[in-house]
Amino acid sequence: MRLPPALERARAAGSRFVRRMTNGVDDWLASHSLVETTEIISRTAFPWADALEARWRDIRAEMDAVLGDRDALPAMQSISPTQYTITRAPIWKVYLFRAYGERAEENCRRCPVTAALIDEIPDLEVAFFSILEPGAHLRAHRGFYKGLVRAHLGLKVPEPRERVRIRVGRETIHWREGELVLFDDTYRHEAWNETDGVRVVLLIDVARPFPPPLARLNRAFLRLARLTPLVRTAVRNHRAWEKAYYAGGGPERGGRDGVQPEGGVRPAA
Repeated sequence: MRLPPALERARAAGSRFVRRMTNGVDDWLASHSLVETTEIISRTAFPWADALEARWRDIRAEMDAVLGDRDALPAMQSISPTQYTITRAPIWKVYLFRAYGERAEENCRRCPVTAALIDEIPDLEVAFFSILEPGAHLRAHRGFYKGLVRAHLGLKVPEPRERVRIRVGRETIHWREGELVLFDDTYRHEAWNETDGVRVVLLIDVARPFPPPLARLNRAFLRLARLTPLVRTAVRNHRAWEKAYYAGGGPERGGRDGVQPEGGVRPAA
């Protein structure tokens, strides 16, 4: 249903104001960042990157076990309904470990090596296996806040590798198994898996390094973000999936992604 013209103009003006405010905050954060504000970020300030790469085969082994029950894993939009703007098809599956103060205890227990490595990462906000189905395309989108840095550890990259990629701003990343790449997700980014295989990365969000006073402010803001309706809805949806999955036997009997997401609608068939 279309809004009356006056309300539509007010909505558009409000959207422009929010974008200007967000851009202003991002510019201010960028001016104080202790790491690059370009699309790709070096790993110098993130020593945990080496530890993840050193154990990537162990992480991959746990991931392979999880993929054995891939059909039961939740689609991203069934956990976070705002992701319907990226895709409405169940082509992006997730296996969550940590998210904004929430720890998926059963998932972590099933993947103890991965969980232990994640627990050693300072200022971690989000960590999960990010699974792109064959032929998947995630539409261009951008992260909401420059106070985070995103990392992808390549775990399963099908061939031909040049057809599995993510474009971040003006840069294109082709994942490699066992290699970790860091980037700024506030640049518009878009992902493709134009192969017949499944692509999996360990996706991690950590707080961006800042000088001490701003680092404390950034951590405080991220803690406040955990209280927002969008985050709380996603947390509740994942709790519901995890409870149903493991109550139904989990990997032993094959749980099912049958949880109706709160705060959203199912896509049309």
